[in-house]
Parts: sequence; C-alpha cells; structure tokens
Amino acid sequence: MIKKLLLLVLATFIFSCSSKKSIIQTTKTKGWQSNHIAKNNSDSNKVKSEGTIVSEPSKSEVLEATTRIKVTTEIVLAYIEKYKETAKSNMTQFGIPSSIILAQGILESGAGTGPLSSLANNHFGIKCHKDWSGPSVSYDDDTAQECFRKYSEAKDSYADHAVFLLNRTWYANLFKLEKNDYKAWARGLKAAGYATDPKYADKLISIIERYKLNSFDNEVLGITPVFSENTVSNSSLYQVSPGDTLYSISKKFNVSVEDLKKKNNLTDNAISVGQSIIVQ
Repeated sequence: MIKKLLLLVLATFIFSCSSKKSIIQTTKTKGWQSNHIAKNNSDSNKVKSEGTIVSEPSKSEVLEATTRIKVTTEIVLAYIEKYKETAKSNMTQFGIPSSIILAQGILESGAGTGPLSSLANNHFGIKCHKDWSGPSVSYDDDTAQECFRKYSEAKDSYADHAVFLLNRTWYANLFKLEKNDYKAWARGLKAAGYATDPKYADKLISIIERYKLNSFDNEVLGITPVFSENTVSNSSLYQVSPGDTLYSISKKFNVSVEDLKKKNNLTDNAISVGQSIIVQ
C-alpha cells in the first residue's frame, strides 16, 4: 500500500513538471526570403518615404523645388549632356535662355531623378491648371494630392514648358529681357510667381554658374567668350568631353587642378560637357 502511494505521488510530480514546460516554435527563413528581406532593407536605405532618391557618392547636393532630392555632380552632368541640345533648340525656337531651361529642369526634377519626372516625365513641376485636358498624376506639393501634368516623353515636357511661359501674360516681361541675362530671367520667373520658394531665383543662378550653363546661351547667340590679352596670349582653350574631369585635364596638359580653377574662375571642380576650359 505504501509502495502504491509513493508511485502515485511520483507520477503526479512528473506529470506536473512536464505540463509546465513552454512550447517553442522555430521558423526557418528560406533562402529566397532572406535575400528578399536583405534587398528590401538595402533599397530602403536608398529611397526615402517621400520618394527621395539618395546617391551613394560623397559629393552630393540637395535640390529642392517640388520635391527634395539629393543628387551628385555626376548625375547633374549626365542630365545636362542628355538635354542640352533640346534646351538650345528651345532657345532658338521660343527665345527662352537654354541656361534657364536646363537650370529649371535640374532643380524641378532633381536632375531627372525625382518622382514627378520618373512617374510623369514632368521635368518642370508644371501643375494641371484649368486649360490642361491631358493625363495627370496626383502629388503632394503646397497642398495634398495636387494635380500635375503627365507627358509621354521628357521632350514633351520641355516643349510644354516653353508654351506655358509664352501663353501666360504674367511672363510676358521675361521675353523683353536680353537672352544672355540669365540673372534677370531667374529673378523675373520668381517675381512672376513660377515658384513659391523665396530663394528660387538664387537657386537657379547658383546652378547656372556652377555648371556654366550660360555657355550654351553664348553658343546659340554666337557669342565668343572674351579673355584678357595677357590670358589669351599665354593660353589655349580645351572643350570638355564626356568623361573629362579637372584632374584628367590637368594631367593631359601638365598643369595643376588649382591652376585650372584659378584661370577659369572656378569655385569648385564641377565642369560640364562642351564647356571651354583655359589651359596652358
């Protein structure tokens, strides 16, 4: 009887202990799932929630018009190379300085990387307005989900930008300005209400001067840059080709980068394809 009682107590103790153990389930992530998660984590570092595309190279700047975009010098130079002929053609046809066209395109579209240019080929942040009957996209700007024009190709955006300025009376005074006076055009656009950003004109002027976009205005107008007699007699001009940098040009002509910057009044290392550089 005592033995049976001991066995009963022992059995009860064992059952009680086993019933208190936690049940742990382990789930093993399959290989493709691990890769997919890693890719998403990587992509999330490159694309911010508002659609900002972040470039990896260290030299970058933030362009902020209809959206806030971080771009590198290389991205901007590639954009200029891609659209400079379109801008020059529009200057010839419509009378808008190519420097202004390119600077607005760079600023408004984040050099072609912004959401409006990606989704709608809209490089100038042009909203629908009452006279627009074409396709459109909604995007948060001054207010939520504003209507922006959508184009089938980027060149259509460039053409519509010119027509947009020409057909609105409040931009009429712009076309009375000198075609090579990019500063007056930039300030005139701001004064006419093209953008609400109080620094809009300064941003356009900064882009034009940094990337020497006014050189394209001179090409269209047939204006040859004038250098001092002393400078011309001791210098020659080199036209920047795709892939050129100040460093590669300095090696080619056996001069220092600092000398090139000094001779060409450059404040940084940014140069654009087609730009004329004074070299020894």
